[in-house]
Formats: sequence, C-alpha cells, structure tokens
Amino acid sequence: MIKKLLTLIFAALFLVSCGGKKQEKILVLFYSQSSTTKTVAQEIQKQLGCDIEEIECVEPYLGEFKDIVARWQQEMQEGKTAAINPLKKDIKDYDVIFLGFPIWGGTYASPVATFLKDADFSGKKLVPFCTFGSGGLNTSTAELKKNAKNAQFVDGYGIRQARISNAAAEVEQFLIRSGFKQGTVESLPEFSAQKEVSDEEKEIFHKACDGYQFPLGEPSTAGSRQIKGGVEYLYTVEGQDGKQSKIYVTAKENSLPEFTEVVR
Repeated sequence: MIKKLLTLIFAALFLVSCGGKKQEKILVLFYSQSSTTKTVAQEIQKQLGCDIEEIECVEPYLGEFKDIVARWQQEMQEGKTAAINPLKKDIKDYDVIFLGFPIWGGTYASPVATFLKDADFSGKKLVPFCTFGSGGLNTSTAELKKNAKNAQFVDGYGIRQARISNAAAEVEQFLIRSGFKQGTVESLPEFSAQKEVSDEEKEIFHKACDGYQFPLGEPSTAGSRQIKGGVEYLYTVEGQDGKQSKIYVTAKENSLPEFTEVVR
C-alpha cells in the first residue's frame, strides 16, 4: 500500500515538474433536423478525436418544413417541448460539452430545450455551435446562459446552412482560436468605424444578400477590415420593421460576395 501511494505521489510530482495537466474529456452532443448540424458536429469530433452523441426525439419531426414549423409552434402554444430518448453517454463523465443545434425562431431547437431541463453542467465548459438560415448564435447563446445550469461558457461557432461547404476550414480556425486544437490562425484587425455606406459597398451588400429568401433591409452604414484573400464588411441595416441589425459580408478575390451572419 505504501509503495503504491509513493508511486502515485511521484507521478503527480512528475506531471507538475513537466508542466503537465489533466487532458480534458470532450463530448460533442447535438440535435440535427436536416443533417446540416450533424455535418458540423462530425467535423468537430473528427478534428478533436472525441466522443459524440446525437439527441433524438421519441417522435421525430417529419414532413416538409411547413409541417415541422406547424408542430413546433403548436408545442410552443401548449408550453411543451419535444420528448427525447435517454442519452447513452453521461455528461457527468466529461469536462467539455460541445452542444450543437439548428436555430428555430431565433434560439436552439426544441429537443435541446428538453435536454437542458435536467442537465447539470457543474464544473464543465459548454461550447455552443449552431446552423442557421441567417443568424442566431448570439440569441441562442443568451438563452442558453439562462437555462444551462452552472455552465462555464466558451464563445461558440455558427454557420449558415448555405455555407456548410466551408465548415471544415472554419471549424479548424474556431477550435484553434478557442484553444482546443494546436495551430496558427489569421490575426484579424478590428473593423473600421461605421460610416455612411458607399455605392460600391451597397453593390457588394446586394450581391451577397439578394439571393436570400427573406428581405434583410437596406444598409445605412458600413465598416470593413482586411482578411486573407479579400475584405470583410460589417453593415448596419435598417429592416422593414424599423429595427436595426448587423450583417457580416465577405468579399474575396475571384468569388461572389456572401453574407455569413445576421446579428439581430
């Protein structure tokens, strides 16, 4: 017994003297309706080599988009969330939880709300990631902070469904910036001050946004910064409802401008 105890003490002292530390155990946990969020989840799992599990509904949302929305809205009116199957993995066994979801109505999908009711994140880091039509990372994270009990939050990652082909490269950059993966990333300057939008900036904005199915409004001001291969713009946009939003647009050489996120 004494010999075993001394061995453990020497092992601990060796780790301290070598600057060693316990490796965090990571779980990628996600709900995916159309497999887009699943694509991001699998990319995170692939790059980190960690565990992964999908949140599944007892009664899956089926049918066309309008059918899914109708059921979800009915559940909201009744104060319900979708029942989910028990998880195979126990979040108590992990130090870091990457929690993924599609954005529904500006926040995380209903099955994630069900999961959060009984989840305790004491002593754990919670890293949100989401997929969306236009935006929702900021609003869903704010909602998570209200309902994820005792979580220590790490800034999350979001990507438009229309840009999912960019996920692998963006996930790698995100994981490096967040300290979960080694590597180097581009150092991004601050955006320039917002100023009245120019005709050229308006043209870039409309090229990036005109293909989107819902009207996003008209830009009033814009700031910009140089990024690898082009320019990123931050537009202040006046919506038809009179509310302002921020829209990020990238314009790279030899490719069409595209908007990456709307922040409302």
